[in-house]
Amino acid sequence: MVKNKFFLAGLVLLALVILYYAFFDSSNGTSAGGLDASVDPAAYRQQVEQERQKKDESFRTGDTSPLPDRSNFKGLAYFAPDPSYRVVARLEPFADKTQKLVVRMSDGSEEVYDKFAHAVFSLNDEACRLLIVKLEDNYSILFRDATSGKETYGGGRYLDIDPANMADNRVLLDFNAAYNPYCAYNPTYSCPLPPAENTLPVAVRAGERYVAHE
Repeated sequence: MVKNKFFLAGLVLLALVILYYAFFDSSNGTSAGGLDASVDPAAYRQQVEQERQKKDESFRTGDTSPLPDRSNFKGLAYFAPDPSYRVVARLEPFADKTQKLVVRMSDGSEEVYDKFAHAVFSLNDEACRLLIVKLEDNYSILFRDATSGKETYGGGRYLDIDPANMADNRVLLDFNAAYNPYCAYNPTYSCPLPPAENTLPVAVRAGERYVAHE
């Protein structure tokens, strides 16, 4: 009888271990929803570089390019691709789904966004929390960090979120995809400014940098 009790206890413990690794592995931020921040570094860097080349070509030749003068355009400035800036964050949704955020625009006007959730994560050993907003079917984070106004655009940067990268109250954030608003390159554009709460204490050296008169 005692042996049976130990055997059953062992089975229960084994089941708990299996469930833990199936649903969440805290060592690498992997969750059961398929969100995984880990990548093959070489392949990932190649992918990011290819995406950046496409964006540069769009700025150089595209009909929607914000550049007023493309004749001397040699490409946008970027930080080197860094997989450590890919993180899986915990989502803290709002209980009241009707909450709104009035966002000030660079031309002084205002735009109203839906408050979707806060993303809570760790970056460079610092606890971070950012508000995710929604406009129609688009999810995004408007943020500043310790590089803003120095290595990156002073008006902040944006990070778009693919709904496919949200599952089980978690979201994959890849700051290598952070980009400058169009008003960074052309003042005739009106761009939303990050809310005060979305100022990170850390330097996010990932994504687009900013060099005036590129």
